[in-house]
Amino acid sequence: MTRDEYLMDPNKLVQFLQKPSGEFTKKDIVKYIAENGIKMINFRYVAEDGKLKTLNFIITGKSHLDNILSSGERVDGSSLFSYIGAGSSDLYVIPRFKTAFVNPFSEIPSLDILCSFYTAEGKPMESAPENILKKAHDEFKKSTGLTFKAMGELEYYIKSPNHTLYPDRDQKGYHSSQPFTKWEFLRREAMVLIAQCGGKIKYAHSEVGNFSSGEDGYEQHEIEFLPIEAEDAVDQLVIAKWIVRMLAAREGALVSWAPKITVGKAGSGLHIHMLVEKDGKNICIQNGKLSDTAKKMIAGIMKLSGALTAFGNTIPTSYLRLVPHQEAPTYVCWGDRNRSVLVRVPLGWVGASDMIKRVNPLEPDDARDFSSKQTFEFRVPDGSADVYSLVAGLIVAGQYGLEMENSLQVADELYADIDIFSARYKSKLDRLEQLPTCCWESADCLLGKRDIFENNGVFPKGRINAVVRKLKLYEDNGLNDRIMGNVDKIMEFVNEYIHCM
Repeated sequence: MTRDEYLMDPNKLVQFLQKPSGEFTKKDIVKYIAENGIKMINFRYVAEDGKLKTLNFIITGKSHLDNILSSGERVDGSSLFSYIGAGSSDLYVIPRFKTAFVNPFSEIPSLDILCSFYTAEGKPMESAPENILKKAHDEFKKSTGLTFKAMGELEYYIKSPNHTLYPDRDQKGYHSSQPFTKWEFLRREAMVLIAQCGGKIKYAHSEVGNFSSGEDGYEQHEIEFLPIEAEDAVDQLVIAKWIVRMLAAREGALVSWAPKITVGKAGSGLHIHMLVEKDGKNICIQNGKLSDTAKKMIAGIMKLSGALTAFGNTIPTSYLRLVPHQEAPTYVCWGDRNRSVLVRVPLGWVGASDMIKRVNPLEPDDARDFSSKQTFEFRVPDGSADVYSLVAGLIVAGQYGLEMENSLQVADELYADIDIFSARYKSKLDRLEQLPTCCWESADCLLGKRDIFENNGVFPKGRINAVVRKLKLYEDNGLNDRIMGNVDKIMEFVNEYIHCM
């Protein structure tokens, strides 16, 4: 990168240090702190509940700062993870320098750094969320020679008193602009702050969902990211959720990632787009078509999709969203540009060229191939997802598909670029497997495939047991049938799980 490119990067550390975040060292962090008046360091980490935790340090001198950054600190693991006993609960939190960012909210100049969990023996904690993801990606790289990149679509609702002169039409909020959307300013500010904290944003917009309920108004928004390496993709989602929540709290508004927040309105998903690279080149596209590599990975995801809901759809209201005719998947199939399938292959600039020149005739010819932007999208998860385990699970599923002998046949059989609910395709629909309809079924699916996730030590047995135990505790088997049509009962569940993750 050139000096001008570094200066255009929103991350203040990248601008100052003139290097990409992946090359940050302890010396760089100390230099930035010393020359920019930073008074405090905050260690940040994600524990079992999926929320961002904080450990604050006031900097008292250079040797103190060096000590913090060199050795990390110890924390009570039993208060962070249910499966760690109080008798041997101490863990270390060790800062990952590449994640450092200036805290955009603190009145005291502060630098925040994401951390990894380590054991008393100085080894990565096997069941730590960030370590499970790292193990999955390391195994994928070792097995395939490929790099897994991902990005999320972060959908959320904002609830606030409904005072507006320009109400938008119910469930017609897609890409609305001010003054028809009240919270565009917050979305824009979130984008700026997320980028300053290292997030790589593609774009953001208002989403379909908007409605009024009594004196309250609800607006749905989305922030979508660019594909980056899997570990970084998850880190940026965690930071982004924290930033949006902080901004909403400042405004006295409620923000929710919940999959469903009322009856009969659009739910919120957490769609995950994926691609794989070899030597820096996207190999999901070949000769202008979706490659066999991509199809094999999609087949693996199809085979493990039920189990993946255990990581991506973790509360009872997740399954109020996964219903027919709501642009959410219910059957195990995939297709192109079809929003009701489990895996969708969106438009990828394949076969589309010269569009800019046609719209702008004064532009010179541009022979660049933009098809390398092609991804495929897992549309099942929602905001309740354990996003570290979810992306780790998708990597495991992708590798499983690449290693399956009949993966291309599976992909061909499960391709459904049609309206699967149309009467004319009933025979096709009858042959498709259904996704789980509740947390209980999701747990059973994970139990049935646990050996695949535990292979090579990626997911520890104890972690799988903990996920299953949590899902089973909801005792929601048959819940949808029991509460169908009972609006009051549905809203009880909606309100109970409004603050997921």
